[in-house]
Amino acid sequence: MKKTGFRDRTPNHLAARWWPAAAAVLCLGVGSTAAQAQAVAMAGSYQNFDVLNNTGGTVYGFEMEVYGVSKSQLTRIFPSNFANTNVIRYGVGTATDFPGGVNVRWSATYDAPSGTYSTSTPVPPSLKTVPGDSCWTMGMPTTYYTSGCEHFGISTYYANPTKINYYWLVTDPANPGTLIRSGAYIALPAPVWMVVAPANPALPPVVVAQVEPPPPPPPPVPPPIPQFSDAQWVKVYKTEQPGRVDLNELVGDNHAVVPENAAQLELNWSILQRDPPDGGRSRQRGKLVNQGNAGNGNHAVVRRYEYYKYAGVYDPVTHEALCADVTCTAPSAGELGDAIGAQNAAANLDVNALTVRLAGGGNVTSSDKVISCGSKCYGVYNLGSTVTLTAKANSGSTFTLWGGACAGNAPTCTVTLNAESTVTATFTAAAAGGGGGGGGGGAASSFALSVSLANAGTVTSTPAGINCTSSCAANFASGSAVTLSATPPPGLAFSSWSGACAGTQPTCTVTMSKNLSVKASFTK
Repeated sequence: MKKTGFRDRTPNHLAARWWPAAAAVLCLGVGSTAAQAQAVAMAGSYQNFDVLNNTGGTVYGFEMEVYGVSKSQLTRIFPSNFANTNVIRYGVGTATDFPGGVNVRWSATYDAPSGTYSTSTPVPPSLKTVPGDSCWTMGMPTTYYTSGCEHFGISTYYANPTKINYYWLVTDPANPGTLIRSGAYIALPAPVWMVVAPANPALPPVVVAQVEPPPPPPPPVPPPIPQFSDAQWVKVYKTEQPGRVDLNELVGDNHAVVPENAAQLELNWSILQRDPPDGGRSRQRGKLVNQGNAGNGNHAVVRRYEYYKYAGVYDPVTHEALCADVTCTAPSAGELGDAIGAQNAAANLDVNALTVRLAGGGNVTSSDKVISCGSKCYGVYNLGSTVTLTAKANSGSTFTLWGGACAGNAPTCTVTLNAESTVTATFTAAAAGGGGGGGGGGAASSFALSVSLANAGTVTSTPAGINCTSSCAANFASGSAVTLSATPPPGLAFSSWSGACAGTQPTCTVTMSKNLSVKASFTK
């Protein structure tokens, strides 16, 4: 069962214990001993965000202070994945390691003779709404340069940032040409992602996204009563994708990937506010945790977090937000303050899972009873697990062949799972008997075409029948010509065909004179 919009109610002193425990579950995988290999892993996480200039003045760049990863673990710094890196005014950011993390900076250049910078971000005309389309030339072609907002982002590979701080860059009045961090705090927290393998291998993994509120201000000396941090409103949208999501896809104007409509709303409104450090408070608003099982076969979870300042009443002693509705589940009149920005975040998953696909009339079951396809066609397993599959044809059909991780035409097949795998079982309708004349009577009226993929991509066919992103199969009339087209995801490329197809062109035509198998390979 999915749990969405769940607010963590764990006190802060216990939350520190919960997180390492959950991480331990991730390391152990499905099984009960440390020797068992994990079945679910984070393949990387992305942060692509839009942020409004909240400094009240002109700024000349932006910096992310990223903890828990190093420069070598950054796979992309926006917009390095675009041929034209001038899609934002500052071009590609640069990364510099520090102990425990990496700083990523986008900045203007300085011309000393003229005392001017090459570009700058102005004050926004309005701070009332989070931009629906991302702040770059492709999302705001006519208003970007005057909008007072920017779009930045990074991606990691098998690494997950533990904390990120954000800063606008302003000129140092004492050192012309030197940029320093603005004192205006940017409360734009990115989620920390975690994946927990399911206890039941028939279920998909649980993907957890945890957002930490901003810290409270440092207390004066001597300290007063412990204070809550400033509060902010957050709303969360969520969707899942069958394939991995790339950094360049996480822009607000890419509605096919980034969730923004009402049907994708996971959490309408909630207050995010750091509790006092001593834990003494009347209600707990510590961190925001959204979690739920990823759908069978999906490989990415995408969330969009929209942030606004809280403009309502605070407790004069503790600085706790006193929402008019008491529950702080929706802004009342006057409580929704300035827009801060939006985080478009994705977690890509590697799942040691087995997917079974059927072509024709029949079913497939596994000896461990996890797979019963047509109804349950997906299961998550420990690395090295051995699964025996049995194909059974419906009345009027015969089992023809296996495809994908299985091969041959015997009704049983055994698969060893050391990576995500797909098996296709093809069943062929028995040829209609016929009276009168004919000789031979045993010629097949159709043959099976099985397609598998190496790395992310899509293969479709003309005539229709094949449309797959992992492995699939379809029957085509004997003697028919079938054209296959390979389409890579954005930023990647088609590599080559193998099997019944050959070459590096993205299209291939085969003639169905027998059962055929084709493999399409794409670059990583």
